[in-house]
Amino acid sequence: MTASDWNKTLKQLRNKPAVMQKYIRHCKPKVRKTGIAARKCERCGRFGAHIKQYNINLCRQCFREIAEEIGFNKYN
Repeated sequence: MTASDWNKTLKQLRNKPAVMQKYIRHCKPKVRKTGIAARKCERCGRFGAHIKQYNINLCRQCFREIAEEIGFNKYN
């Protein structure tokens, strides 16, 4: 399983509760404490290039799009 959201597969198994319980017991990924999959962008859901300073919790692409709206100035 990749770093994608594993809950997408649970949506497909909602009609089959026995299969879903078995999937949760054996295939659920462990909760990440470190590494690239530990944090997600709150806006788009990306895993990489995460800015967590000042509790922003955005990826760098989303930060560039909304930086001026949240009060950051660009200095050249």
